[in-house]
Amino acid sequence: MKPIVAIVGRPNVGKSTLFNKLVGDKIAIVENIPGVTRDRLYRDCEWQGKEFLLVDTGGLEPNNKEFLMEKIKFQAKIAIDEADTVIFVVDGTAGVTALDEDIAVVLRSSHKKIIVAVNKVDSKDREDLRFEFYALGFEEVIAVSAEHKNNLGDLLDIALSNINMQEFIDPDGIKIAIVGKPNAGKSSLTNALCNEERTIVSPIAGTTRDAIDTTIKYKNQDFVLIDTAGIRRKSKVEEDLEYYSVLRAIKAIKRADVVILMIDAIEGLTEQDKKIAGLIHDENKPVIVTVNKWDLITKDNFTMNEFTKEFKAELLFLQYAPIMFISALTRQRITTVLDKSQELFTEYHKRISTGILNNVLHEITTVRQVPTRKGQVVKIKYITQIGEAPPTFALFANKPELIHFSYLRYLENQFREYFGFDGVPIKFVLRGKNEKVNN
Repeated sequence: MKPIVAIVGRPNVGKSTLFNKLVGDKIAIVENIPGVTRDRLYRDCEWQGKEFLLVDTGGLEPNNKEFLMEKIKFQAKIAIDEADTVIFVVDGTAGVTALDEDIAVVLRSSHKKIIVAVNKVDSKDREDLRFEFYALGFEEVIAVSAEHKNNLGDLLDIALSNINMQEFIDPDGIKIAIVGKPNAGKSSLTNALCNEERTIVSPIAGTTRDAIDTTIKYKNQDFVLIDTAGIRRKSKVEEDLEYYSVLRAIKAIKRADVVILMIDAIEGLTEQDKKIAGLIHDENKPVIVTVNKWDLITKDNFTMNEFTKEFKAELLFLQYAPIMFISALTRQRITTVLDKSQELFTEYHKRISTGILNNVLHEITTVRQVPTRKGQVVKIKYITQIGEAPPTFALFANKPELIHFSYLRYLENQFREYFGFDGVPIKFVLRGKNEKVNN
């Protein structure tokens, strides 16, 4: 969990340029065309030992009722609501505009700390341009040049000055995010594991509005349970609060060490479950597919196997995920979820020595060589582990661009045979034989 700094402003004031310079990477599109940045862009940042999340938003025009602008405003509103500090970017060369004043009204109602960043002030002798912008009604006004990186350090100093970093330290313990559609039984599982009513349980979809952390101890291990709002299809999200809850659930996945994907046994695997599984997979998180309400299913000796086969067939990208069948209501097998979470946490942080990796790689590639492509022979020369959580391996080859994804899938399956990595994603990074070993 990290503090959030949001960047807002009207079109063409240099928000995306500022965002890019602050994160040190051009991940936002910079064009002199209004409306380029529509969704929010998030990036992890660090300044003077403080870690935070920086968010870029689309250019705002509060009184523009066009469909696209309504979407941009909605995205920006969410960014402002969840932010701890807001950087309000204005154009020093243009002076205060009517649009700036409209945005200022919106920001004043947010009751957040607002810093006015007067952009495009490219020299010290022009810094007096900032004084005009005090008329917007905010105490903190600083002249900057995103393009030339002038005063960006001072801007971050002010942005982070009011934030107590101690409030954002995650509690100790294995963090488990419990996610799924509304009414799948997420809060019921949390309550059952806690042995008490720690979150509201209701048959009304959407009861849990925010992520709630609960720390429990099991077999001398601390676990932090992150109960979240149900994730709905976008077409079903009609209120700001509901949509905000979805974002919190996605943030919970990012924070988690292990994710429990709750499936309603009565409904079975749905399209929305698949989309949520995709979100978890995109974040490279270990996941336990937990089929809840198993007590309500008429079953025989083959029912579990049939469901497991269906899941594996529908979600090929989560073949590694274990599937568990529980009842939060009757407490059937609920503690096995914690046992499995601890196993996955260990696998997620497992490291293999380079010597062993290369011995195994030699065996694997001897049994099945990398297929020749475009008439060229591809040789994998060397492998080393460059990261954990998820386990990440650099493969060095003479023609890395010619290694087909199907061969990487073969390597992944073989690595699981040799090393385990049960229930967790594995990443391979392809490198040329002379490239450096880094992420």
